[in-house]
Amino acid sequence: MRLFYGLFAALAAALSLLPAAAQTPTPTPPPAVEILIAEPLADYPHDTASFTQGLLLHEGSLYESAGQYGQSDLRRVELETGAVVQQVGVPEAYFAEGLALVDDRLIQLTWREGTAFVYDRQTFERLGEFRYEGEGWGLCYDGQQLYMSDGTERLTVRDPRTFEVVDEVQVRLEGTPVSRLSLQGRPDLTLDRLNELECVDDVIYANVWYTDFILRIDKKTGAVTALIYAGMLLTTEEQAALASGAVLNGIAYDPKDETFLLTGKYWPKLFQVQFVSVKRGQNDG
Repeated sequence: MRLFYGLFAALAAALSLLPAAAQTPTPTPPPAVEILIAEPLADYPHDTASFTQGLLLHEGSLYESAGQYGQSDLRRVELETGAVVQQVGVPEAYFAEGLALVDDRLIQLTWREGTAFVYDRQTFERLGEFRYEGEGWGLCYDGQQLYMSDGTERLTVRDPRTFEVVDEVQVRLEGTPVSRLSLQGRPDLTLDRLNELECVDDVIYANVWYTDFILRIDKKTGAVTALIYAGMLLTTEEQAALASGAVLNGIAYDPKDETFLLTGKYWPKLFQVQFVSVKRGQNDG
C-alpha cells in the first residue's frame, strides 16, 4: 500500500509547466490543490462492448451513454450485474457523448454533430433535440445549470431549458490554465482535454481524456481544487487486455453514501470508490 501512495506522490510531483507563454497573473493567491486517490470499495461487472461516454446515477438506476459511430446508444444498467435493462440506439451518423439528467429528461450530447438528443427518462422516447456549436464531450447538471465540456480547458454553462450559452469558465490549476500543464514533462499528457463530467454541489469532477486523472473543479471560478489519481483500479492483467482507446471515463456520484462510481471505455468493471488524501493513506498502517 505504501508503494501505491508513493507511486502517486511521484506522479503528482512530476506535474510540470509546458514551455508556453508567460502565465496570466491572478489577483489573489490560488487555493492549495489536494492530491487524492480513488480508493476502491467494491466492483461490479461492466459491458466491455460499451464505449462509455456519459454516466449518471439516479434513484438507484445507472444510466450510460455509449459512443462510436454505428454503435452509440443510451442505456439503463443494473449496477450489481452490469446487465442492460433498457436501451435505445442512436442514428449511425451520430457519435454519442456526455449525458445529464434535467428533471425527468435525459440530455445526450454528440461529438461532432452539434446535436443533443432529449429523451424521456422512463420510456427513453426521444422528445426533441438541441443544436450547439463545436464539439460535445461531457455534460452534467447541478440543479440549476448545465455544464458542458468540449475537450478543451473551458466549460460552457448552458440554460437547461433552451441549451443556450449563459457563461464560460476557464479551468486553471494554481492560477495557470490547464492547457499549459503536462504530466511527467510530456506535452502529449496535458490536463486540458476535459471529458466526462459530474456535478456535485459547488464542484465539478472531470475526467481528463487519455490520462488516469480526474480534476475537481470549483464551478464558479474554474480553479482546480484537487487532482485525483485513478490509475490503480484495474489489475495489470486487466489493463493489458484492454482494447485500444479503453481509457478511464465515466463518473457518477451516489449521494446516499457520498461515494462515486468510476469506469472506462470498454472496461470489464465499474468501481465504487471514495476519494482519499495521499497523506491520509501514508499515515494508515
